[in-house]
Amino acid sequence: MRISVDTDRCVGAGQCVLSAPGVFDQDDHGIVRVLGEPADETALEDTRQAELVCPGQAITVDED
Repeated sequence: MRISVDTDRCVGAGQCVLSAPGVFDQDDHGIVRVLGEPADETALEDTRQAELVCPGQAITVDED
């Protein structure tokens, strides 16, 4: 799995952090950053949900 973020598209809404707090965080300006890969199946589903709800479409989840 590869999680990538386009920080230029991030609007700082924080939906990713609310959806998958173990995978995403925000910097001091509210821009998304990836903490690491999902630890289990639940976190994986949460990460997929974060990709779907991102208003800036800044998150891409590629599964190998």
